[in-house]
Amino acid sequence: MKGRAWLTLGAVVLGGGGVVTYAAAGPSGDSGAAGRDKRPGKVYDLALKGTTGAKRELPRTDTEQFSLVGVSWTGAVKRLDGTAQVRTRGLENGEWSAWRDLEVNIDPPDDPEAGMRGASEPLWVGPSDGVQVQVVHDDGGTGSLPKGLQVNLVDPGVVTDAETRAAEPAAFVAEESTPVATPAESTAPTESTAPTESTAPTDGTTATPTDGPTTTSPAPTGTPTASESASPSTSTSPSPSATVPTAPPSTVPEPPITSRAGWGADESLSPDPSEYNADVKAVFVHHTDGANDYSCAESASVVRGIYAYHTQVNGWNDIGYNFLVDKCGTIFEGRKGGVGLPVLGAHTYGWNRESTGIAVLGEYTSTAASNAALASVARVAAWKLGQYGADPAGTVQLTAGATQKNYFATGFTQGGKYTFQRISGHRDGYNTQCPGNSLYAQLPTIRTWASGPVQGLKVTSLSGAALSGSTYYTKGAITARWTATTPASLISEYELLVDGKAVATGSGTATSVGATLLSGSHTVAVRAVHQSGKSTTSAPLNVVAETTAPTFTTAPKLSLRTGTVNTTAVPVTLGWKATDNAALSSVKLLAPTTATFGPTTTSSSRTAKSGTATTWSMRAYDYAGNYRTSSPSFTPVILQETSATKSGSWTSRSSSSYLGGKSYSSGSKGAALSWTFTGRSAAWVVSRASGSGQAYVYVDGVKVGTVDLKSSTTLYRQAIWTKTWSSSAKHTVKIVVVGTSGRPTVTTDGLVYIK
Repeated sequence: MKGRAWLTLGAVVLGGGGVVTYAAAGPSGDSGAAGRDKRPGKVYDLALKGTTGAKRELPRTDTEQFSLVGVSWTGAVKRLDGTAQVRTRGLENGEWSAWRDLEVNIDPPDDPEAGMRGASEPLWVGPSDGVQVQVVHDDGGTGSLPKGLQVNLVDPGVVTDAETRAAEPAAFVAEESTPVATPAESTAPTESTAPTESTAPTDGTTATPTDGPTTTSPAPTGTPTASESASPSTSTSPSPSATVPTAPPSTVPEPPITSRAGWGADESLSPDPSEYNADVKAVFVHHTDGANDYSCAESASVVRGIYAYHTQVNGWNDIGYNFLVDKCGTIFEGRKGGVGLPVLGAHTYGWNRESTGIAVLGEYTSTAASNAALASVARVAAWKLGQYGADPAGTVQLTAGATQKNYFATGFTQGGKYTFQRISGHRDGYNTQCPGNSLYAQLPTIRTWASGPVQGLKVTSLSGAALSGSTYYTKGAITARWTATTPASLISEYELLVDGKAVATGSGTATSVGATLLSGSHTVAVRAVHQSGKSTTSAPLNVVAETTAPTFTTAPKLSLRTGTVNTTAVPVTLGWKATDNAALSSVKLLAPTTATFGPTTTSSSRTAKSGTATTWSMRAYDYAGNYRTSSPSFTPVILQETSATKSGSWTSRSSSSYLGGKSYSSGSKGAALSWTFTGRSAAWVVSRASGSGQAYVYVDGVKVGTVDLKSSTTLYRQAIWTKTWSSSAKHTVKIVVVGTSGRPTVTTDGLVYIK
């Protein structure tokens, strides 16, 4: 009938006498290209052979395509005291993998029933078409292995439209062309398989898987024996109900969950009605074991493979976990019955009736789970616990459904009450390494993220403002940026607080928000609101909003300084002084060249071109971004010696080393030169040598100093004496030869002044 799911059972007789049973499930009546691309899921069961009771094996064998593998045996509560290893051949590269251990020390069923089988954890290996298996008893020869040992190969198929679109062309060819040989039909297996006591698994009712590496200790005390497997055990823990309850509202939002239909569950494999607990008191976190290198596009296939294994190999009535999470954070509905309801799961022996189970796809003994996976586990846990008013970071007393010990050797007696973290690891309730050392170490993070408040909140920057000391300054508009270690999916919103009041909000995914401050002093902080309603606030920042521009208390001015003079570069000092009512940030020279100075700098040595008026533009900034510009103009002028008024004896000299190619020289005591100009700064320019003498300097008729021109090296065009006034005015500078004994000569190159 169109739209109905179908299930095909069959058996293939191996050439060596072994039996391969298989079950295939998939939608019927699906026509068209999409239907041809889809491939139903299948389970292949290959009997293991052996000549002694201590070892069973399957040589390298060609198989149909599969992606998940495990071993199973007769007797749901029978333990396999030994090791089981598999090797698989990759479908794409044809290479055989290394031997990999299967986890065989698993939780027994809470209520074992006839037809259920004992089984290892399923191992996801990716698309494969060959398998080799060996199972050995612990003592190497004196003990016996369980009867009916099989290797179980699961092909999850391609059943969803998304997988159809992502499927490689080979998937279509494999369905439309002649099928590859089954183990029975293989043309060249390494060794044929022999008949065993293998039986095809049958469907059963609720049972409990484990889901990760476990210790190899004996079965927990109180575990049902094989003879008890046909009748349910008595329990004083709360009893499940078949009555469908009403989903209570939660204190936090429901996260996005991929439905069973979304991952392609074949509901014909789980015909029994769901059972329900009274509530959810705790969450047990698991890992599913298997490879971590699956792609997130394969996650639905992994879930389908586990589902098929639990129902068709273990013989359970459904997948054991209530929820599954992949490494990309996708959440999958597990056991049917309604994600919002307290569905009885099969995940943690002795504790299923008051809890829900969340399994992370992959193996996390030495590899940490991704933040995306942790965040999704936290979201599911917070939502389920929130339905019953429970704090994910709290503790709770649970009633033991079995007498046993956990991984840490803590003993539990059936019917007793024991304290657990609301979010616990599988190993807290049962003697298993699950969920792996690394994921177990991450449980505190899951609890913190699930419970709140938001962790690691800090403001990383405040755009539109600049920091000076411990205070930010702005003209008004700011943008706060922040980070937090709690994932955004667990955060309801962010609020920007100014003086303790919210002035702007952002979503839980936001990392910045802006606002405009009024003039004055403020505190600015960010508050993060967790989905639980708990909030946390960042450390407050001191912010001053102001719009007053800095001022130049001393406008930029040029003054002459000592140094070498030429017509294109007269040595000058640029001086200024700027202040601000709040905090001066910097002063920048904009022209005729550029430079930036700190707030305390008030001068800079520069050179100026002579004979040309030059604008010296400077801009003062404060930390808020306000600024003021001052742009005065100055002209350095060179007065040659020939323009001076002479007295006494002077000799004219010529050389390209002199300004203008000429200079005056005199060794006559009292010989003088004077220049008259209107300006605010002046410098006398001379030549210097080891035999140079001294001269008196007079300004406006007053002797102001004696200058010695002597130098160990010969120097030309040297501004040796300078004088600067507060404002421009008319001045006369006169130099008089001293007539120094033994070195009386003074050579002058002129005078420079600034107008």
